[in-house]
Amino acid sequence: MQIETFTAEVKRVLCVVAHPDDMEYGASAAVAHWTNSGVHVAYLLLTHGEAGMQRSPDEAARVRPEEQRAACATVGVDQLTILDHPDGVLEMTLDLRRDIAREIRRFEPDTVLTSTWDVEPTWGGLNQADHRVAGLSVVDAIAAAGNRWIFPELIAEGLQPHAVTRLLVTGSTPTHAVVVDRADVDRAVASLQCHAAYLADLPNHPVPSEFIPEALAGAGQIVGADHAVAFRVFEMR
Repeated sequence: MQIETFTAEVKRVLCVVAHPDDMEYGASAAVAHWTNSGVHVAYLLLTHGEAGMQRSPDEAARVRPEEQRAACATVGVDQLTILDHPDGVLEMTLDLRRDIAREIRRFEPDTVLTSTWDVEPTWGGLNQADHRVAGLSVVDAIAAAGNRWIFPELIAEGLQPHAVTRLLVTGSTPTHAVVVDRADVDRAVASLQCHAAYLADLPNHPVPSEFIPEALAGAGQIVGADHAVAFRVFEMR
């Protein structure tokens, strides 16, 4: 599949992922690029990431959102919403779909970004259940957000239907790449470094300042740039 440079005009981007830190494995470089260009980017996390550390879930649920807020600030994101769905056992429920659709109607993005629902993402390994559930739930929530007759209770909340223009998916077979500069790469590295307590619980974790620039350089090479962030892009109808 040929990869093209992503040139679509974006004004409002909603990033929907399962956990704190999910955006910080390269995608935040694109976020830094967008916010530096005046694009309004918001994050929606479906869980507090409470099952992702060696400490108790109660303590992790306090630590991880604070680290995520610092990571958001590093790349120019000032709107962070964290839902209270359970980490590690996320399910494709109507409640989850409704919660995502609600935030889409509130924020009114032209572009939504989420993680792949493929079991085997292109970067290797097996994709964990929460990520897969998040991705598919976002797909369904986009449809629900644009349909007046799905979740009519959102109309009662004063939230009118909103049509999303495109969906960007990380970790899947890419179709496009957002070209980023070295400053964007450095901000992406810094955003992952904000998750210091989380990374400290992962002793074999690669060094952010090494693997993130390398990964973004690989994507950049495909489109003739120094660095880029690769996505699979779906134009919504």
